[in-house]
Amino acid sequence: MDVQNLYDLTPVARLALLGIVVAMGPLAWVWLHNRHAPPARRLAALTALTLFLTFDLVLFGAFTRLTDSGLGCPDWPGCYGNASPIGARDEIHAAQSAMPTGPVTFSKAWIEMIHRYLATGVGVLITVMAIASWIERKRLALSPWWATATFVWVCVQGAFGALTVTMKLYPAIVTAHLLGGLALLALLTAQWRIYRAGSLALTGGLRRYAGVALALLVAQVALGGWVSTNYAVLACTDFPTCQGQWWPPMDFEHGFALLRELGAGKGGGYLPFAALTAIHVTHRVGALVVIVVVGGLALALIHQPEPAARRYGLALVIGLAWQFVTGLGNVVLGWPLLAAVAHTGGAAALIAVLTALLTDTHPARLGRTAAVRLAPAS
Repeated sequence: MDVQNLYDLTPVARLALLGIVVAMGPLAWVWLHNRHAPPARRLAALTALTLFLTFDLVLFGAFTRLTDSGLGCPDWPGCYGNASPIGARDEIHAAQSAMPTGPVTFSKAWIEMIHRYLATGVGVLITVMAIASWIERKRLALSPWWATATFVWVCVQGAFGALTVTMKLYPAIVTAHLLGGLALLALLTAQWRIYRAGSLALTGGLRRYAGVALALLVAQVALGGWVSTNYAVLACTDFPTCQGQWWPPMDFEHGFALLRELGAGKGGGYLPFAALTAIHVTHRVGALVVIVVVGGLALALIHQPEPAARRYGLALVIGLAWQFVTGLGNVVLGWPLLAAVAHTGGAAALIAVLTALLTDTHPARLGRTAAVRLAPAS
């Protein structure tokens, strides 16, 4: 496809309509189950459902990437200027005939477009959240700027999605798109917990520890995204060693050069295998650090007197175990699709758990909860 055809806005209106159709089901469900509830409860239900669908979208995005469907429709936002692969069947057939195992096939085109439909539907739900938050702002404890920030971020995320396609799976852009999806998940998680009005008293030191754990987890997810987008998972197919060695030959200069195309090394040329090894081993080292730090936080929470803290600790232990098992499965089983998607889901779940923990233990929230408890009955 020519460069000038990478962006074709012809199907924008039809895609927007499809997004509205996708969002109508969740919106109808929220309305039917909360039509007599106050605005705060309706928005809380909409936020929770949007959070669930965003988690699903992150998983489907991983599925799209792992099935090499990211270029199934090589233009944006539609497919060869159409709203679906049906209208682009001639172009897809020609591309598939020329290269049967290439990036453009009918199945890959459908996977890519379904991902775009789901993303558009989530965008519509977040738009409704933002509008409703401003309309009902006087009756909500949550500032409408939360929903507004979420709306802005989903637009940024859409831009990264467009660049992912038009820049031909540029590794730094693909990794940023993954992190953007998880940031969106964190924003929705924080709003959901604020609507839930829960609180959890932790010492300042333990809360700061949780913040450090979240920062390290985000860095590790970025490393994991870098492994996946550079197809470095199978650089090491044994465990705990790599290529039969504890420290095999590695090329960090080329492996962690951010401004390069997929498969290219620093300054051009092919990416050396030692660079893929460096990417993989760094992710393993990061995993060890995260297990120690997040595991320590989990044990500290399990020994807290509050049941809510112990539940958070147990959730972190389960999440770490899930990540270890699925990560190991990716290595020793040859990167099966199920384990790869499950590994992404585990990372997303851990980020959501830590975000919820930090939201529930925010000092301002604890102060408001204490004030409510101490207020005399009217």
